[in-house]
Formats: sequence, structure tokens, C-alpha cells
Amino acid sequence: MPTSFPQLIRLTVVLSLAGLAVAGCGRKGDLEPPSAAATKGGDVSKPVQQPGTQDKRFFLDPLL
Repeated sequence: MPTSFPQLIRLTVVLSLAGLAVAGCGRKGDLEPPSAAATKGGDVSKPVQQPGTQDKRFFLDPLL
């Protein structure tokens, strides 16, 4: 079933916008340095919270 040219353009625009929206996800800011446990060969399965920082919850966090 061939699609018409306007439908193809509309599909391309929608998929492009969805791709841009997904590419914009993530945390802002600098990269975090490795924790002391990672440099000494300790347990790195649990992230270490840096002193003075607060982790903000995001509504998509449970999916990760």
C-alpha cells in the first residue's frame, strides 16, 4: 500500500521531532569524577552522593 507524498513528509517530520526529543534527555552539567571506591577497587555497584549535592527525581526515573 503506497503512501502519498504529504503523508510521507508528515511521518518524516513526526519521527524527526520524536528523535530530537529523545536526544535531549539526560542530565545537565559536568561529568562526575569517579568515586574513591572506584579508584581503590571497591564496590562501585552503588553510586556515591557527593557532599552538598541533592539528587532531583525525574518522572521517568522508575523506567531506568
